[in-house]
Amino acid sequence: MKLTVFGATGGVGREIVRQALAAGHEVTAVVRDPARLEVTGEGLRVVRADLRDPEALRPAVAGRDAVLSGLGARRRADAGTGIATQLTRSVVRAMEAEGVRRLVVVSAGPVGLAPADSPLLDRAMRVVIGRVFKDVYADLTVMEADLANSATDWTSVRPPRLLDKPVTGTYRKVVGGFPRAGRTIARADVAHAMLGAVDDPTTVKQGVGVAY
Repeated sequence: MKLTVFGATGGVGREIVRQALAAGHEVTAVVRDPARLEVTGEGLRVVRADLRDPEALRPAVAGRDAVLSGLGARRRADAGTGIATQLTRSVVRAMEAEGVRRLVVVSAGPVGLAPADSPLLDRAMRVVIGRVFKDVYADLTVMEADLANSATDWTSVRPPRLLDKPVTGTYRKVVGGFPRAGRTIARADVAHAMLGAVDDPTTVKQGVGVAY
Protein backbone atom coordinates (compact mmCIF):
# COMPACT_ATOMS: atom_id res chain seq x y z
CA MET A 1 0.00 0.00 0.00
CA LYS A 2 0.90 3.64 -0.38
CA LEU A 3 0.74 5.25 3.06
CA THR A 4 1.29 8.76 4.39
CA VAL A 5 2.32 9.16 8.03
CA PHE A 6 1.98 12.37 10.03
CA GLY A 7 3.79 12.82 13.33
CA ALA A 8 6.49 10.52 11.99
CA THR A 9 9.17 11.76 14.43
CA GLY A 10 7.07 10.97 17.51
CA GLY A 11 7.12 7.71 19.43
CA VAL A 12 4.07 6.15 17.75
CA GLY A 13 4.62 7.75 14.34
CA ARG A 14 8.22 6.56 14.12
CA GLU A 15 7.07 3.01 14.83
CA ILE A 16 4.36 3.26 12.17
CA VAL A 17 6.99 4.25 9.60
CA ARG A 18 9.41 1.51 10.69
CA GLN A 19 6.81 -1.26 10.69
CA ALA A 20 5.18 -0.12 7.45
CA LEU A 21 8.52 -0.17 5.63
CA ALA A 22 9.32 -3.60 7.04
CA ALA A 23 6.00 -4.83 5.66
CA GLY A 24 6.89 -3.55 2.20
CA HIS A 25 4.62 -0.50 2.04
CA GLU A 26 5.55 2.75 0.32
CA VAL A 27 5.67 5.41 3.01
CA THR A 28 5.57 9.19 2.79
CA ALA A 29 6.59 10.66 6.16
CA VAL A 30 5.47 14.25 6.68
CA VAL A 31 7.65 16.11 9.18
CA ARG A 32 8.61 19.60 10.22
CA ASP A 33 12.26 18.69 10.77
CA PRO A 34 13.63 15.83 8.60
CA ALA A 35 16.76 15.63 10.77
CA ARG A 36 14.64 14.23 13.62
CA LEU A 37 13.46 11.23 11.58
CA GLU A 38 15.91 8.44 12.35
CA VAL A 39 14.14 5.78 10.30
CA THR A 40 15.48 5.00 6.83
CA GLY A 41 14.73 2.38 4.22
CA GLU A 42 13.70 1.57 0.68
CA GLY A 43 10.26 2.90 -0.08
CA LEU A 44 10.52 5.90 2.25
CA ARG A 45 9.93 9.45 1.06
CA VAL A 46 10.33 12.29 3.55
CA VAL A 47 8.35 15.48 3.02
CA ARG A 48 8.90 18.67 4.97
CA ALA A 49 5.69 20.68 5.31
CA ASP A 50 3.83 23.16 7.48
CA LEU A 51 1.28 20.95 9.22
CA ARG A 52 -1.04 23.89 9.80
CA ASP A 53 -1.45 24.52 6.06
CA PRO A 54 -3.86 22.08 4.33
CA GLU A 55 -2.73 23.21 0.88
CA ALA A 56 0.87 22.37 1.72
CA LEU A 57 -0.20 18.88 2.76
CA ARG A 58 -2.16 18.00 -0.36
CA PRO A 59 0.82 16.67 -2.39
CA ALA A 60 1.75 14.40 0.51
CA VAL A 61 -1.67 12.70 0.65
CA ALA A 62 -2.58 12.72 -3.05
CA GLY A 63 -3.02 9.22 -4.45
CA ARG A 64 -2.42 7.46 -1.15
CA ASP A 65 -4.31 4.38 -0.02
CA ALA A 66 -4.41 5.55 3.59
CA VAL A 67 -3.17 8.22 5.96
CA LEU A 68 -2.01 7.46 9.51
CA SER A 69 -1.50 10.11 12.15
CA GLY A 70 0.69 9.82 15.21
CA LEU A 71 0.03 13.47 16.07
CA GLY A 72 -0.57 13.77 19.79
CA ALA A 73 -2.05 16.33 22.14
CA ARG A 74 -0.06 18.33 24.65
CA ARG A 75 -0.68 18.54 28.37
CA ARG A 76 -1.07 22.29 28.04
CA ALA A 77 -3.10 22.90 24.93
CA ASP A 78 -2.75 26.11 22.96
CA ALA A 79 -5.22 28.85 23.74
CA GLY A 80 -8.50 27.85 22.13
CA THR A 81 -8.40 24.72 20.02
CA GLY A 82 -5.79 22.14 21.04
CA ILE A 83 -2.83 21.23 18.85
CA ALA A 84 -4.05 17.72 17.97
CA THR A 85 -7.35 19.15 16.76
CA GLN A 86 -5.67 21.94 14.80
CA LEU A 87 -3.24 19.68 12.98
CA THR A 88 -5.74 16.91 12.34
CA ARG A 89 -8.12 19.43 10.80
CA SER A 90 -5.39 20.36 8.34
CA VAL A 91 -4.81 16.71 7.49
CA VAL A 92 -8.54 16.08 6.98
CA ARG A 93 -8.94 19.11 4.75
CA ALA A 94 -6.03 18.03 2.59
CA MET A 95 -7.46 14.52 2.33
CA GLU A 96 -10.92 15.75 1.44
CA ALA A 97 -9.47 18.03 -1.23
CA GLU A 98 -7.62 15.06 -2.77
CA GLY A 99 -10.43 12.54 -2.38
CA VAL A 100 -8.47 10.31 0.00
CA ARG A 101 -10.75 8.65 2.54
CA ARG A 102 -8.97 6.20 4.85
CA LEU A 103 -7.56 7.79 8.00
CA VAL A 104 -6.27 6.14 11.19
CA VAL A 105 -5.31 8.35 14.13
CA VAL A 106 -3.97 7.79 17.63
CA SER A 107 -6.10 9.11 20.48
CA ALA A 108 -6.32 7.94 24.13
CA GLY A 109 -8.28 5.40 26.15
CA PRO A 110 -10.06 7.92 28.42
CA VAL A 111 -11.67 9.60 25.39
CA GLY A 112 -14.01 6.63 25.02
CA LEU A 113 -16.35 5.02 27.53
CA ALA A 114 -14.88 2.79 30.21
CA PRO A 115 -16.00 -0.86 30.31
CA ALA A 116 -19.12 -1.25 32.44
CA ASP A 117 -17.36 -3.88 34.56
CA SER A 118 -14.18 -1.91 35.16
CA PRO A 119 -12.53 -2.64 38.53
CA LEU A 120 -13.00 0.04 41.18
CA LEU A 121 -9.29 0.92 41.09
CA ASP A 122 -9.46 1.49 37.34
CA ARG A 123 -12.50 3.73 37.67
CA ALA A 124 -10.77 5.79 40.37
CA MET A 125 -7.57 6.06 38.31
CA ARG A 126 -9.58 7.17 35.30
CA VAL A 127 -11.07 10.06 37.28
CA VAL A 128 -7.69 11.18 38.63
CA ILE A 129 -5.91 10.89 35.28
CA GLY A 130 -8.79 12.70 33.58
CA ARG A 131 -8.30 15.66 35.90
CA VAL A 132 -4.52 15.75 35.55
CA PHE A 133 -4.60 15.52 31.75
CA LYS A 134 -7.90 17.29 31.17
CA ASP A 135 -6.47 19.57 28.45
CA VAL A 136 -5.09 16.58 26.53
CA TYR A 137 -8.34 14.64 26.65
CA ALA A 138 -10.44 17.70 25.84
CA ASP A 139 -8.28 18.25 22.76
CA LEU A 140 -8.59 14.63 21.64
CA THR A 141 -12.35 14.62 22.27
CA VAL A 142 -12.80 17.60 19.95
CA MET A 143 -10.48 15.96 17.39
CA GLU A 144 -12.60 12.82 17.37
CA ALA A 145 -15.81 14.85 17.06
CA ASP A 146 -14.32 16.55 14.02
CA LEU A 147 -13.49 13.18 12.50
CA ALA A 148 -17.05 11.98 13.03
CA ASN A 149 -18.27 14.97 11.02
CA SER A 150 -15.70 14.57 8.25
CA ALA A 151 -15.93 12.80 4.90
CA THR A 152 -13.12 10.42 5.88
CA ASP A 153 -13.37 6.73 6.73
CA TRP A 154 -11.68 7.27 10.06
CA THR A 155 -10.55 5.04 12.90
CA SER A 156 -9.36 6.30 16.26
CA VAL A 157 -7.01 3.95 18.13
CA ARG A 158 -7.22 4.60 21.87
CA PRO A 159 -4.36 3.31 24.06
CA PRO A 160 -3.82 3.65 27.83
CA ARG A 161 -0.41 4.55 29.34
CA LEU A 162 2.31 4.18 26.72
CA LEU A 163 5.53 2.22 27.17
CA ASP A 164 8.80 2.26 25.24
CA LYS A 165 9.08 -1.46 24.53
CA PRO A 166 9.47 -3.60 21.39
CA VAL A 167 6.48 -4.63 19.32
CA THR A 168 4.84 -7.89 20.39
CA GLY A 169 1.74 -7.99 18.20
CA THR A 170 -0.05 -9.48 21.20
CA TYR A 171 -2.61 -7.23 22.89
CA ARG A 172 -6.33 -6.91 23.41
CA LYS A 173 -8.49 -4.89 21.06
CA VAL A 174 -12.10 -3.76 21.48
CA VAL A 175 -13.88 -2.03 18.61
CA GLY A 176 -16.22 0.59 20.03
CA GLY A 177 -14.95 0.08 23.56
CA PHE A 178 -11.91 -0.55 25.71
CA PRO A 179 -10.28 -3.69 27.18
CA ARG A 180 -11.23 -4.36 30.81
CA ALA A 181 -8.42 -3.40 33.20
CA GLY A 182 -6.24 -2.31 30.28
CA ARG A 183 -3.55 -0.12 31.78
CA THR A 184 -0.51 -0.12 29.49
CA ILE A 185 0.67 -0.84 25.96
CA ALA A 186 3.90 -0.22 24.04
CA ARG A 187 4.00 2.54 21.46
CA ALA A 188 5.24 -0.07 19.02
CA ASP A 189 2.09 -2.14 19.55
CA VAL A 190 -0.11 0.93 19.13
CA ALA A 191 1.57 1.41 15.75
CA HIS A 192 0.97 -2.27 14.99
CA ALA A 193 -2.73 -1.86 15.81
CA MET A 194 -3.02 1.25 13.66
CA LEU A 195 -1.47 -0.46 10.65
CA GLY A 196 -3.75 -3.44 11.20
CA ALA A 197 -6.79 -1.18 11.25
CA VAL A 198 -6.07 0.27 7.80
CA ASP A 199 -7.68 -2.61 5.91
CA ASP A 200 -10.05 -3.78 8.69
CA PRO A 201 -13.58 -2.65 7.72
CA THR A 202 -14.93 -3.34 11.22
CA THR A 203 -12.90 -0.39 12.56
CA VAL A 204 -14.20 2.23 10.10
CA LYS A 205 -15.83 5.18 11.89
CA GLN A 206 -15.04 3.57 15.24
CA GLY A 207 -12.90 4.13 18.28
CA VAL A 208 -10.76 1.09 19.02
CA GLY A 209 -9.41 0.49 22.51
CA VAL A 210 -6.08 -1.37 22.70
CA ALA A 211 -4.19 -2.57 25.78
CA TYR A 212 -2.29 -5.54 27.22
